[in-house]
Amino acid sequence: MRRHLPLAILMAAALPAQAGLFDDSEARNQIINMRNDYNARFDKLEASARSQIELANQIEQLKAEIAKLRGQIEVLTYEADATQKRQKDFYVDLDNRLRRIEAPPSAAADAPADGSAPRAAAAPADPAAEARDYEAALNLFKAAKYRDAVAGFEAFIKGHPSSSFLPSANFWAGNAALQLKEVVSATHYFKQVATSWPEDPRAPDALLGLATCQQSMGDEKAMRKTLDTIVQKYPGSTAAKTAKQRLGKG
Repeated sequence: MRRHLPLAILMAAALPAQAGLFDDSEARNQIINMRNDYNARFDKLEASARSQIELANQIEQLKAEIAKLRGQIEVLTYEADATQKRQKDFYVDLDNRLRRIEAPPSAAADAPADGSAPRAAAAPADPAAEARDYEAALNLFKAAKYRDAVAGFEAFIKGHPSSSFLPSANFWAGNAALQLKEVVSATHYFKQVATSWPEDPRAPDALLGLATCQQSMGDEKAMRKTLDTIVQKYPGSTAAKTAKQRLGKG
């Protein structure tokens, strides 16, 4: 019986050492598991951050595309309205011209004072020339040929000083000049619309373009004054809503 005592004592002494080894191994496994879990979470966070950045970039691209589409819709809407109005004006003008041509001229009115033979009547002007010139300039703008568009609208303004399309011609000339970063020229055209044709549907949009020019020139005070004018003078317009947003009121 006493022979087995030393062996029992040795076995009892070895138990704490084995427990220590077991505890160290378990701790190491826990550390490894924690490290793996941390790396997995970090990878997930990094992937999530990349996804958010990509989503933000996609949102910005969509915003830019929407803004571009809105501009195209605005141009197309205006073109449709202008075409309808132009057709009505042409029919009235053509009817008036035909009436004048068909009316029998009096001999006394046509006969020169010196008794010579009556002069031939002057050929009537082309009623579609005004439309062709305006459409040509507008097509240049839609094709993003802004410098040519400015020249086309300027030629139209000089060639048709009494045209009903002058407000629109000045408006689009201002937008074309703004695309070319020619702020001074754009300011001139926008002001022309706002001051000469304040009741025209393009007047509030022209003032909005003027505010953009003033902002580009660093004249914050003038810009805010112009935006306030839009809100006060054209409260129901789309330009007024945009002006409120830019003023921080919307």
